[in-house]
Amino acid sequence: MTEAFGAVLERTFAASGQLCIGIDPHAALLADWGLPDSAGGARDFGLRVVDAAVGRAGVVKPQVAFFERHGSAGYAALEEVLAAARTAGLLVIADVKRGDLGTSVDAYGEAWLTPGSPLEADAMTAVAYQGLGSLDGVFDRATAAGKGVFVLAATSNPEARATQLATRADGRSVAAGVVADVAERNAASRAASLGSVGVVIGATISLADFGLTGDSFATMPVLAPGFGHQGARFSQLPELFGSAAHNVLVSASRSILSAGPLGIEAAIDDAVAEVGAACRG
Repeated sequence: MTEAFGAVLERTFAASGQLCIGIDPHAALLADWGLPDSAGGARDFGLRVVDAAVGRAGVVKPQVAFFERHGSAGYAALEEVLAAARTAGLLVIADVKRGDLGTSVDAYGEAWLTPGSPLEADAMTAVAYQGLGSLDGVFDRATAAGKGVFVLAATSNPEARATQLATRADGRSVAAGVVADVAERNAASRAASLGSVGVVIGATISLADFGLTGDSFATMPVLAPGFGHQGARFSQLPELFGSAAHNVLVSASRSILSAGPLGIEAAIDDAVAEVGAACRG
């Protein structure tokens, strides 16, 4: 029987902590690392980050856009990075933010969550603007394959607030509604204390503004970008997420990647230690 993603994530947390390292080969970082702004540069960057993460952290999150901008060669580079990370035993979240209807969104799930696919990851990010039910095919594929899905709920960019704070017919904010819908989905299919469908919550927002509390995330994993360069501190994890702090993937990218190829291992070690201390505190 295929092990549920939520169970794999819980085991990863216990063994390697909750840090999630972003792999974001944008032009400025490639230049800082002495690499060309090309598909080959993105490949080398990604593989170096993977090598640095192995034995230090348990989860990496390639930002697909920074590979996609190089066209087919960028996707070939991404395939190598995904395969190297998964072969090394890291959990891989493909940050693709896909969403659509019917067979179109099902095809996105097929691309990123099918075992043996060239783009196979352990989880993907998704958008439910068309309603959470539009992702049912993706969720079903994820469940069958032991994969995870993280649905955007409350993001940290200021442009999102007007939409995500809008009130639904049930009185919840749009963001809180997505969280509640995901909780309901997990309640129906959860095979571990954490479900395999999670949400993306920016670490720089106030949960209260969106009608959320730590208890809102009791049954789901939370992918929380915004730590480090964007302003949230690792030590704030319990303050930000309360009772759900132990469910949170603490995502950091530039604050670690900017240490460069010679400093990234120490930066990962420091981040893992800080996140661990916050979780124990």
